[in-house]
Amino acid sequence: MKAAIEEAKKCEIDVPIGCVIKKDGKIIASAHNRRELDNDITSHAEILAIKEAQKVLKTSRLNDCEMYVTLEPCPMCGWAIIQSGIRTLYFGSYNPQYGAIESVLNLPLLAKSKIKVYGGIEEETCNKILEDFFKRIR
Repeated sequence: MKAAIEEAKKCEIDVPIGCVIKKDGKIIASAHNRRELDNDITSHAEILAIKEAQKVLKTSRLNDCEMYVTLEPCPMCGWAIIQSGIRTLYFGSYNPQYGAIESVLNLPLLAKSKIKVYGGIEEETCNKILEDFFKRIR
């Protein structure tokens, strides 16, 4: 999760969310939100990391991979994570507004996915990064 937190800190004008994907204990992809920077609503950290991991592994299936992300994924990202076949998802902050893994929706349950999910990892640190960002922009 520490690498995902470092990715989140790279955000300049975007909501600071970072994501890394590991396979066999090694980081194979990392990304942070670039939605505003790229003028692209799909440039969420998870989507960008999934695309990078797929290029690295030369496959659309990320079956033996783990994802670490600083905020519970939204519906778009949650569905992409499930469809990519990621084995385990670890996330930091819960997302009471848009969380699609446990908070608002439970996409893994709806999809009958076998993904293992662990939330609240480094939650205090992840929450602080988000709180500091929103204080700064308001």
